[in-house]
Amino acid sequence: MATSDCAPINRAHGQIFENHSFPWTARHFANMAGCAVQNEQLELGMKRILIGLVVAAVLATGGWFGVNLYVQHRAIAEIEAAFEQVRAGGGKASHGKIGFDLPSRTLTIEEVNVEPGRGPLAGIKAASFKAVGVRQVDEARIAADNVAIDGVELAIDGAVGAAGMKMTYKIPQLTLTDYSGPTRMQGAPASDSILDAYRFGLEQFANVAAASLNAPTITAAMTGVTGGGTGEVTYSGLMFRSINRGKIEAVKMDRAVVAINVQQPRPDKVTTGFSDVTIDDFDANVVIAALNPEKANDDSYHRVYRQISTAYAMTSTSGIGAKIGRILVEDIAYQPSKFRPAELLAVLPKDPSASQSPAQIRELMEKVANLYDGARVGKVTIADLSMDTPQGAAKLNAIRYSQGEFALEGLDAPSPQGQFKMERFALKSFSVTNLMRWAADLTKNVGRPPSPDQMLGLFGVLAGAEIKGVAAPYKATKKLVTIDTLSLDWGQLVGPIPSKAHLVAKFVTPTDPSDPKQLPLIASGIDKLAIDLDLGAAWAEQSNSFSLTPATLDIGGIARAQLRVALGNVPREVFSADPAQLMGQAARIEAGALEFSLRDNGGVDSAATQYARGKNVSRDAARQALADSVRVHRADVAAANPDAGTAVDAIASFVETPGQTLVIKLTPRAKAPLMQLMQLLQTDPQSALAQFRIEASTGL
Repeated sequence: MATSDCAPINRAHGQIFENHSFPWTARHFANMAGCAVQNEQLELGMKRILIGLVVAAVLATGGWFGVNLYVQHRAIAEIEAAFEQVRAGGGKASHGKIGFDLPSRTLTIEEVNVEPGRGPLAGIKAASFKAVGVRQVDEARIAADNVAIDGVELAIDGAVGAAGMKMTYKIPQLTLTDYSGPTRMQGAPASDSILDAYRFGLEQFANVAAASLNAPTITAAMTGVTGGGTGEVTYSGLMFRSINRGKIEAVKMDRAVVAINVQQPRPDKVTTGFSDVTIDDFDANVVIAALNPEKANDDSYHRVYRQISTAYAMTSTSGIGAKIGRILVEDIAYQPSKFRPAELLAVLPKDPSASQSPAQIRELMEKVANLYDGARVGKVTIADLSMDTPQGAAKLNAIRYSQGEFALEGLDAPSPQGQFKMERFALKSFSVTNLMRWAADLTKNVGRPPSPDQMLGLFGVLAGAEIKGVAAPYKATKKLVTIDTLSLDWGQLVGPIPSKAHLVAKFVTPTDPSDPKQLPLIASGIDKLAIDLDLGAAWAEQSNSFSLTPATLDIGGIARAQLRVALGNVPREVFSADPAQLMGQAARIEAGALEFSLRDNGGVDSAATQYARGKNVSRDAARQALADSVRVHRADVAAANPDAGTAVDAIASFVETPGQTLVIKLTPRAKAPLMQLMQLLQTDPQSALAQFRIEASTGL
């Protein structure tokens, strides 16, 4: 009988019982008997299925807990192995409860406490560690979707050069996303140096990757600060983005505050704050290389930072304060063979107040020079500076550094005499490395003045300087000295001596009644002098010639003078700091052509006015008297050189007629050794002039 055939019977059977009707027929009984057998088989099958499901559920549940316990056991074993690694090195390592949840692959560890047993890493603590989405990348690396570490404490106690420093960091909460890192940490550094601890930390950092790292707050306490002080550091809103094997795409921090209590040279508390900090493209591997003695032969530069930007503020209990609106540093690179901070720290004095020998100072400066030589910065901009001084607030628009040029822009500062203003001050081709080495070289002659060769070494520190837009109080008066431009450049060094130079000066200064030489000017009604100077000199090695051009001096309201000088047979050896060599080679120099021009812009009238007042005559009579005083020497001068008489006539005409230009040219008649001419000018000027052909003229 098919199962479908029993359905009506079963329904009927139900109705019979429901209606209390019992139609007992053979056929119905037979059908009911057959269906009863089939239903019993069906119920037996259903029971077996249910029992199987129950057994499967029991087995699955037991297996699940078994796997979970197995994974947890393996996690504990791996963690214990890592802790045992610390213990095997002589340290201490302990932890609390370890848990692992298989569905979410969440690993938790409580009360982590690690003490390596040797400096400089004194200890690491964490109240809890939680990693979600933990998975094994390979035998050496693990990964997690999220990592949260709470209650972190990190203590460092080690040497900083000859001194010791202890730092204790506290990080309430640290979170990472998309983390990947090694299963076990490398061994602790062998020395107690802070730099070794720093390198060790960076090496661990270079083995991890994460999409982000966040630390809302970090605090640090310091002891053993230079000057015998203590300090506190607080970081707020620290965030790292895209960490990958030592490289960070971006770092942002809301604020960092450093408070230092200094005991020497006098007690003071200095608090500095950095806000809105951003760092782009940091490469820790370059720093690791610079701190690794095995990389001492790497002479190439490697970029550490693409850009660092922050604002800055500083206050102190002594009343000094400063603010910087923005600090921007771009393209910082290190050269591992020269950027060796450990070598510098090794020579730092343990007691900063103790006096150092010249040899110690020289060694320290040399290490500083090497450090600067091993660091290269593309560009630095420090904008919107202000500082409190005893005279008042000082402001500076910007400090800039780019391609060797160091500049200050927009200075407005008080001074005891009044307010000082300057648009720009710049040092050209400035080298801190060369400055340190030059200063170190000066310490060789303790108790004696520096030698000429040592002083000339300053030309190798920079290649020029420039000042623009200065307004400064003149002495105790209410008058101002104004500088439009003051620029000095030099180059083409032959040894330590420049063979090329250019000076430009444009400024206005009040006349000084205390200077007897300026009294005639003051008497003429001139209360200020406008100076415009342009002076250039250069040596050409190919022709062994030296020229002074341009050489122009313009004194506003008085005169404008211009001079051109040429010298021949100037040997390279003349550029020497050795006086004997200089004098020996100078004897070979020959005088060349000389041209002098003088434009009267009021000086003749001023001289005539002074003469008229002194002699109580008219200005015309005074001018004629001055011209006659020139002509009285014509005969004597012309007797030695007829051309010189023409020059005397031109000078007399220049004095007689205001507003003229006097031009005098001297050309050697034959080779004229310069040294002989200079000696002859002192003993017999007329004979010296006789060796030149002289041309002179005047014109309006």
